[in-house]
Amino acid sequence: MRSYYVYIMTNPSRTTLYIGVTNNLVRRIWEHQAKQLDGFTKKYNCVCLVYYEEVANALVAIEREKQLKGWSRRKKEELIDTLNPSREDLSTSLKMTQEDSK
Repeated sequence: MRSYYVYIMTNPSRTTLYIGVTNNLVRRIWEHQAKQLDGFTKKYNCVCLVYYEEVANALVAIEREKQLKGWSRRKKEELIDTLNPSREDLSTSLKMTQEDSK
């Protein structure tokens, strides 16, 4: 069964939020951090993963992404607080966890 992820990235000063969806979270975060993808995250330096959800269906992931993008910033920040109130970059522990499980 394939997993899909809805995730929120931010810049180092935590002033900009980006919401995306992917089927490979580790690869996508690396692409953002390595500036491999032209666009919003590269322009605004969104390199810190502060939130993610795993879902089993691509359509559900896309709908969730659309839902989150429609929320106010305050509501997005409240969601981030449920998983990561200190706004730590989760990518380091995520990579270790996924590499350790191989």
